[in-house]
Amino acid sequence: MKKNILLSIISGLLLWVAWPPANNTTFILFIAMVPLFVAFENIIQSELKRKGRKVFWTAFLGFFIWNTLSVYWVYNALKSDGELVAIPVTLIPYSLGPILMAFVCWLYYRARLIMNRSLALIAFGIFWIGYEYLNQCWDLKFPWMNLGNGFAMVQNWIQWYEFTGIYGGSVWILVVNILTFLTYISFKEKKQKEIKLKLALACSAVLVLPITYSLYRYNTYQEFVNPANIVIAQPNIDPYAKVSSIPVDKQVAILTKLSDSLGQHNTEFFIWPESAMPNFISEENVRTDASFLQAQHFLSKFKNGNIITGISTYKLYNTRATETASKFNPEGTIFFDSFNSALNIENSAQVQFYHKSKLVPGAEALPFGEALSFLKPVFEHLGGATGAYGTQKSPGVFYSQSGIGVVPVICYETIYGDWIADAVHKGAQFIAIITNDGWWENTSGKDQHLDYAKLRAIENRRWVCQSANTGISAFINQRGDVVTKTKWWVKTAIKQNINLNSDLTFYTLHGDFIAKTISIIAIMFILLLTAMNIMKRKKLDNQI
Repeated sequence: MKKNILLSIISGLLLWVAWPPANNTTFILFIAMVPLFVAFENIIQSELKRKGRKVFWTAFLGFFIWNTLSVYWVYNALKSDGELVAIPVTLIPYSLGPILMAFVCWLYYRARLIMNRSLALIAFGIFWIGYEYLNQCWDLKFPWMNLGNGFAMVQNWIQWYEFTGIYGGSVWILVVNILTFLTYISFKEKKQKEIKLKLALACSAVLVLPITYSLYRYNTYQEFVNPANIVIAQPNIDPYAKVSSIPVDKQVAILTKLSDSLGQHNTEFFIWPESAMPNFISEENVRTDASFLQAQHFLSKFKNGNIITGISTYKLYNTRATETASKFNPEGTIFFDSFNSALNIENSAQVQFYHKSKLVPGAEALPFGEALSFLKPVFEHLGGATGAYGTQKSPGVFYSQSGIGVVPVICYETIYGDWIADAVHKGAQFIAIITNDGWWENTSGKDQHLDYAKLRAIENRRWVCQSANTGISAFINQRGDVVTKTKWWVKTAIKQNINLNSDLTFYTLHGDFIAKTISIIAIMFILLLTAMNIMKRKKLDNQI
């Protein structure tokens, strides 16, 4: 038993060592799960009782180590809301993710009871992809640790993400780990030489061929020249001070000064970070707001200029028009929705809003809102600290007066490839990420966030322009290379001529088709396991 615990710990540590932002260790992902598979095999072949339970907890230990060490910074991001929010919300990535991963391993054990090892391992891969897709779609979503994200540091290996997205990477890791494990077992069990050779060759081919194609694609890919001048401002305003002690007009003045330092006559977009305008503004009255007018006054010297900025907004209703609406007055005659928004400002009366839609579970959205609607009065009593933000149902695209389309992405939304691809499909020619990574402090969270943005560039073949308040701002080209970036905790601005692109990749057109297809198969497998378990019990009952 101790040996299996050690193997689980080794797997957890290997996954962590290989995870972004670690450099030069990504290849370890291809073998990191092998010790766990060996531990499972030890348990299955043993005389132990309650093997399924032992498989579950052995897996949980390794995955808990991996997740906790990789996203330890989540607590920093939430502690500003108080321990009442931070502690339970951090349980989502620290514990819930590992529990779901361990459940996949338990399903693998159940599959071993009715099929051979090789088929059960195929089922394992199917269950795993199903878990990853569930963790991207349900109310407790946290796809940050999906295996395919692990290649964010080696963009030259994964140029084929333009076809598969990150789920292609997840499948790749799983298949190589499984083949490596089977090769190891074939030697341990002294299989025939031909079997050993076939497994070794299959493992080598699955590992080498995608990298070979990707390196070729990376070195031959050429961007169509269609330049647009973009300026990114990083104001470096303390996230706690920006909502308490620094006046909004002073914050906007910092942003306009930084932008003006690099702006030129043909600058198309100035990109400001999330919550750059932190005062809650009525969307109906935004054109008369002092901070809006201050920004528009700066913009008047740039004929074709636009400002994409983060802003806190609200809408008023006469009834509870949405599930997220809260009481505006004690009588309950007026309701409101507050939004973490992106705003496009131009040299006209035209304004465009986008409301952050992929919210952080617990911190920004109440999971399973309808089922837990009875908790709404509790959160209203607490001032709407949790589950307070409204959303919109589809991704948005901002269009400049010159016709350039850009998809605004707010912070956590960076990890939703399918969501961003949908916006690109609607006409976005580049991606603008606005974020406020200062809540995470100087941890690997800000680095992972930037690394994951490279995946979106490859998937859609779009430049990514990331503006971070206190994190890392950067320009990323269509191959996923970081062309220019800022340092942490520095007040600065950067500019770049990016190439706009209107071509649509296979992934942009079809999104997470791999995950959706495999998830359907996973459901069928689970139903099969359930049916066979019922039949087995009935057979035993009849014998009795």
